[in-house]
This record gives sequence, structure tokens and C-alpha cells, in this order.
Amino acid sequence: MSTLHVLSHSPFGDDRLSSCLRLIGANDALLLTGDAVYALQPGTAPFNALIAGNPTLFVLAEDAQARAMEVPDTAKAIDYPAFVELSIHYDKVNSWL
Repeated sequence: MSTLHVLSHSPFGDDRLSSCLRLIGANDALLLTGDAVYALQPGTAPFNALIAGNPTLFVLAEDAQARAMEVPDTAKAIDYPAFVELSIHYDKVNSWL
């Protein structure tokens, strides 16, 4: 069963990102929204964890743009309609509240 994991909190405030990366499966994906896009700052521990974990990674483009964050080649920037499509594509959606 595949899961879309959705993170929206800053990776610098708690350990949701590291917990998610420990649980993410081979058929799962990770979507960064809101302040979670700060995990894309190169050279930071969250960025290095994302690279090491190598999940299928999506980023809400509007949130990255609002925070002046570059989306790396290892991630795919998506819009809200694509977010809905992802939610339908995966068997489950887990929002890390």
C-alpha cells in the first residue's frame, strides 16, 4: 500500500521530517508544503537527510516561491491540481500534523 506523506512544518522546529524519513517506504512519496519547504536549504541537516533518504519528493511550487526556495533537481515542483492528483494516486495520505 502506497502512502503520500505531507509535511507542512519547518524541519528546524521539530523532528517530523526525520520521523517521516524513517517510515517512508519504497512505494511512498513525500510532499513538502508550507514551512516544510525550508528543508530544501542546501547544506542543512534536513536537506542532507532528504538527499540521503532519496524519497520520491514533491514540493508545492507556490510555497517554495513564497519562501524564495529553489526546488532541487531531485524534487518535482507541483501546483494545487497536481496535489489533488497525487492524493488520488496514492492509496493513503498521511499529513504529519
